[in-house]
This record gives sequence, C-alpha cells and structure tokens, in this order.
Amino acid sequence: MNVSPYAIFDGQCLQALQFYQQLFGGTLHFTRVADSPMAALFGAEAQQKVLNGRLTSEVLDISASDWLHPTERPIQGNTLSLFVSEGDAAQSRALFAQLSAQGQVTEALSEQPFGLYGACIDRFGVRWMVHAAPGV
Repeated sequence: MNVSPYAIFDGQCLQALQFYQQLFGGTLHFTRVADSPMAALFGAEAQQKVLNGRLTSEVLDISASDWLHPTERPIQGNTLSLFVSEGDAAQSRALFAQLSAQGQVTEALSEQPFGLYGACIDRFGVRWMVHAAPGV
C-alpha cells in the first residue's frame, strides 16, 4: 500500500498540478470527468473538471482532483486528505474499517467504475481516502 497527500481544488486542479510540475518536475497524469466512465453521472458544468490527477517526481507524489461532491462545498479543512492506494480489496476493506471506527464515513466504501473507493474522517479528525484498483 502507498499513502500520499490528496488535494482537492475548486476548479483549478490542472493549473495547480502544472504549477507544481514546474517547481518539482516529474510526470503528470490526469483524467477529466468527460474522459472517464463516470461522465454520465455529472452535469455539463463538471465535464472539464479533473476527476483524478497524479504528479510524481523524485521529491513529490501527490494526487488531486477538482471538487465534485454534489451536496457539500469545499472549505479549508476538507480539501486535503491522506490517500491510501495500491492495496488489494481485502487490505483496503480492513484498513477502511479501522480508520472509520469511532469516526465518520463520508463516502461509503463501495465499488466504483475506477475501483473500490471510500472516504472517512478518523476519530482524530483526519480525512482519509481509500482506493483499490478494479480486480485487485
């Protein structure tokens, strides 16, 4: 498994990641909502937003997206998470259960087109996102 920061931006994700790439170098990969299997779940205003981006370099590994939650708004404190990835489904389910115990589940761990995903705030107030790729 891998733990890295996950930043959420209010419409400026791609610009932020490109800026960080200028500063730290590395390889940038991103997917816009319109180019994903989830495009039909979002309205026209979200289609050009970044669904997921990742910048990796010798000194930085950060994942990010634009804010896409339909019923909540970004505020300072809910736009930075710790992102757990590269585990298998069983590891991810066990970790999610432990992280969310005595905490708050904000997005139930469930199968999505991009794999198993869930988000929670642990009992210490830290926001976590847990992901396992499809078929892992």
